[in-house]
Amino acid sequence: MSTIRRYTKDFKNDAIQYVEAHPDMPMEQAAEHLGMPKETLYGWVKAYRRKLRGNEIAPSVPLTDEEKELARLRRENRDLQDALEVLKKAISILND
Repeated sequence: MSTIRRYTKDFKNDAIQYVEAHPDMPMEQAAEHLGMPKETLYGWVKAYRRKLRGNEIAPSVPLTDEEKELARLRRENRDLQDALEVLKKAISILND
């Protein structure tokens, strides 16, 4: 039996912004990068895009400049952490 995982509003916002910032990345790869099911991510992004097309302000979109900057910095931090992990693994392999 699988457990139901709850995500914070910030995580959801960051995940949507990550997908929007990487339009060429397949949804499966983005979901794997974020550590979540692709179906959940797909649903969030689909709802977000539907609301944008309907000229509604999507509640999951950062509205202030500070929130946009925070989302950008979180994405950058996550990308840098991923790069650091790759480098650590490469160093580990080279030292063996």
